[in-house]
Amino acid sequence: MKSLFKVVAAGAVAAVVSGLTACGGAPGTTKPVSGVWSEVVSAAENEGRVLLYSSQKPANLEVLERAFEAKYPRIDLEFIRGTDSDINPRVETEHKTGRGTADVHMLTDATWVDNAAQSGVYSTDLIGPNLRAPEYQPDTSVIANRFALGSAAVFALGWNTSAVPQGLRTPRDLLDSKYRGKIGIVNPTGIASYVDMYRYYAETYGQDYWERIAELKPRVYPSALGIAQALTSGEIAVTPSVQPLVTEVAAGAPVNWALPESPWGTPWYSHVLSVAPHPNAAQVLVDFMATREGQTALNSGYAAALPNIPGAVVRAQQIASPDTKDLSPEKVSQYSQEWSKRFQN
Repeated sequence: MKSLFKVVAAGAVAAVVSGLTACGGAPGTTKPVSGVWSEVVSAAENEGRVLLYSSQKPANLEVLERAFEAKYPRIDLEFIRGTDSDINPRVETEHKTGRGTADVHMLTDATWVDNAAQSGVYSTDLIGPNLRAPEYQPDTSVIANRFALGSAAVFALGWNTSAVPQGLRTPRDLLDSKYRGKIGIVNPTGIASYVDMYRYYAETYGQDYWERIAELKPRVYPSALGIAQALTSGEIAVTPSVQPLVTEVAAGAPVNWALPESPWGTPWYSHVLSVAPHPNAAQVLVDFMATREGQTALNSGYAAALPNIPGAVVRAQQIASPDTKDLSPEKVSQYSQEWSKRFQN
């Protein structure tokens, strides 16, 4: 069944999870070990499996899978990739029913993280030794001993080099009629981090920035991954916000990217789910993501939680987290409705 987990389109998450449950995903398969770390690792190897829900791009998750299994060959890492707005409700449902499928949940939704860290109901305390290493800066990288910083998405300008050989320097470069119908933007509906990004662009590049983009009839995508694919295919020519196209450039795709002078970013945090079927393997995975091997696997094109990680574009701790006080569910819903009227009517 391993290939079933590799890449899951956002809308198919629920169907695949249902299939997993039918194949054996169930609560309480094993119990957490309270002994020394070596005993936790031994218990994790006996569990033999760990399932990760994540909104990171599949290419990085595949590298993480290979690196983790090289370090822990007796533990099979599988992942389901979807947007936060798809996966977070799934996590809530599994918690409510007590029938966990996923073991680790990696997300960028700052409001969800903040609320879950305060309530403590969805997660268990983190016990991995690498999460306490000075280099990892645990005081700023771990929230409530439940959420561990792993990466940060830094949003860059992106363009198709065949259509825009001169490249872009600033998001304001897109405010040109020649890009009408050729701009790609992400749909922020229901996703607090994307709402924060839209507000940041308005504050930084002009309060009328998105109105002017809307006049150019941009194409809307459910995630930054969809935008990257559309740039590569030539479906769009430019975007004001995409994750650095490191993987695509390395593969020879006709795209390029550049960080604007004031880039926006949002961190990914991971936690061990309280209804995880494989709680010890979950602890081992979250701890591994704080090691240099794990950080190198995760962070090509992202911001890393450790310094001097190959392929990382900046240090994750240097990126200011979204202000959750201004990202309540009510405010996110209100902004989502305003965005829909502007871009989808």
